[in-house]
Amino acid sequence: MAISTKTKMVEKLKREVELLRSFVIGKAGEDSEGEYNPDFIKSILKASEEDPKYEFNDAESFLKHIRGKERHD
Repeated sequence: MAISTKTKMVEKLKREVELLRSFVIGKAGEDSEGEYNPDFIKSILKASEEDPKYEFNDAESFLKHIRGKERHD
């Protein structure tokens, strides 16, 4: 396979990943009415740039943390 063909395939795959990422972010940002929630997306993107604050070793510790958060909000 020629290098230009491989390059074209890589570019096509990059574009597909971008589309999938956009789709997932769009679905995660829907509110209960199914509309785009820009505040949620902004907070997720901001959080993705920060260093992790917690380390979860198993599902139990993750659920314990999440359930604790729900009670305080």
